[in-house]
Amino acid sequence: MKLKSVFSIIVMLLIVFIAGCKKNNDTGGTPTVTSTNPANNSTQVAINRMVVVEFSEPMDISTITGLTFTLNQGSTSVPGVVTYIGTSATFTPTNVLLVSTVYTGTITTGAKNEAGVAMLSNYTFTFTTGAATDNILPTINSTSPLNNATAVGRDKAVSINFSEAMNPSSLTSSFTLKQGTTSVPGTVSYTGTIATFTPTNVLLASTVYTATITTGAKDLAGNALAANTGWSFTTSASLANLSAVNLGTAANFAILAKTKISTTGTTHINGDIGISPAAATYITGFALILPAGSAFSTSSLVTGKIYAPGYASPTPANMTTAISNMETAYTDAAGRTLPDFTELYTGNIGGKTLVPGLYKWSTTVLVPTSMTISGSATDVWIFQISKDLTVSNAVNVTLSGGALAKNIFWQVAGIATMGTTAHFEGNILCKTGITFKTGASMNGRALAQTAVVLDANIITKPQ
Repeated sequence: MKLKSVFSIIVMLLIVFIAGCKKNNDTGGTPTVTSTNPANNSTQVAINRMVVVEFSEPMDISTITGLTFTLNQGSTSVPGVVTYIGTSATFTPTNVLLVSTVYTGTITTGAKNEAGVAMLSNYTFTFTTGAATDNILPTINSTSPLNNATAVGRDKAVSINFSEAMNPSSLTSSFTLKQGTTSVPGTVSYTGTIATFTPTNVLLASTVYTATITTGAKDLAGNALAANTGWSFTTSASLANLSAVNLGTAANFAILAKTKISTTGTTHINGDIGISPAAATYITGFALILPAGSAFSTSSLVTGKIYAPGYASPTPANMTTAISNMETAYTDAAGRTLPDFTELYTGNIGGKTLVPGLYKWSTTVLVPTSMTISGSATDVWIFQISKDLTVSNAVNVTLSGGALAKNIFWQVAGIATMGTTAHFEGNILCKTGITFKTGASMNGRALAQTAVVLDANIITKPQ
């Protein structure tokens, strides 16, 4: 009996372990249906309306079809068309529905999220039609920003709150934002009664923008707005006189670390590297050459000098100062207040163009696709990142408009990782470690309060 109990406990632990592993490997979570319109068990539903299902997260559009989203009257399938936008799927019946009739909507497990994870089970809901059609035109309850608003945040999304639920697919081309006559690129999402236009890039400073919703916007019965509606707002000014972070003597280094600097493969460093308080033995893979009594060593992989605390004077004192200056610079960058942009794009800045300013994130910042930093040679960028910075493989961070890497500061509290063959720009001030995967390159400085790990990389200190 005792042996059986022990065996049962082991089995239970294995089940929990396997479930935990499955959860950890599940990158998309499990999608669910959060609401339907009409709601489950609704009555007196207009016979000329569409049916909308709202998911808990974005879904793979290729899996939201007439096979996975169906409407039935008893055992009879209702013909119609399925469309999808944001997190909303819409079933538009080909004909008006029957009067005083029960209908059943179903979302099957064939519906999957963007990570390919399916719903756990089919979801069904029912509603009963009335005898009337819906001929009431939708109206606009409110907008954000308000008409003629000023000092609007440049990372602001523009939204409209309608008087009733709308057809999501009717909003993608009818909801626009312009700066003068120039259309602003962006995406439209919809949930409940609120449509949101999210610009692809941050808006210009001190600039008037005009949002418009046209009569192409329709409710679930196909009723359109009575007239086009537009409103304008003015963005805030950029943060005045944002000063560069003072790196002190840490600016003399292309790579500076406290615990380790290692490389594999054919790395090339254009600039000095240094370590402290760890000894020169923690600089590995560089085949250091240290003449007797020298204040620095050299390496065929480094166009510059290599410094460590055990070398001749004045190197030990200089390294202590450089590390202290690096820590002070990190504190300065992390302590800047009144950010221009907070939680911009929820930390995913791939494909974006970032203008000068102070940015703040409480999340990990991801660069899954190439992005641009745009500004003049005197502009400054400070990125405050409370967690990790991750640049994907083969992704490029590029500069435009005269922007200089020496004026770009990435303050990273977690780990900074540059993907295979990626290219990066700017100074990384990292509380922990910086890793460059195979073939990654950087025009900037890698300043880490633990280790810098390299693998066949090219690092060039900016002038």
